[in-house]
Amino acid sequence: MQEGHYAFFQNRECEYFPCHEGVAEEEFNCLFCYCPLYTLGENCGGAFYYTENGIKSCIGCAFPHIRGNFSAVTARFQELARLAEKGEHHGV
Repeated sequence: MQEGHYAFFQNRECEYFPCHEGVAEEEFNCLFCYCPLYTLGENCGGAFYYTENGIKSCIGCAFPHIRGNFSAVTARFQELARLAEKGEHHGV
């Protein structure tokens, strides 16, 4: 099923566009510029690493920027809501 127009946004005028490698420019989705899955820490499912200072780096992760991944990202929103309810914060 094709997602609606709400599932894709692109800002080619952004000074960082495209901010991650590995996604064709015409398919690069800027909608999740700041990944909502970041706060899931090690459970985000993306390609990340922790720096020597313990900071989570997502520079190698293009998952939320792939046009077809909108549903996969939004499917995790209930998980994020549960974290917010409990007042837990992971990776922040």
